[in-house]
Amino acid sequence: MLIFRLVFGLLLLSGLLCFAAYIATRDPRWRWRGLVVVKWTVLAGLGFFAVILLERLAVML
Repeated sequence: MLIFRLVFGLLLLSGLLCFAAYIATRDPRWRWRGLVVVKWTVLAGLGFFAVILLERLAVML
């Protein structure tokens, strides 16, 4: 559980830093990298909630 939270938090932080670099430099590569990181952050969050859901379902069955 702690590992998932750590990965999710680090992905969010790196996405924010990429967007900050884009604002500072106006280089579109940083915006693209930020969008990729945000995409992986959403996927990590969905995976995290899927694991929690499966754990709850296993207990109920």
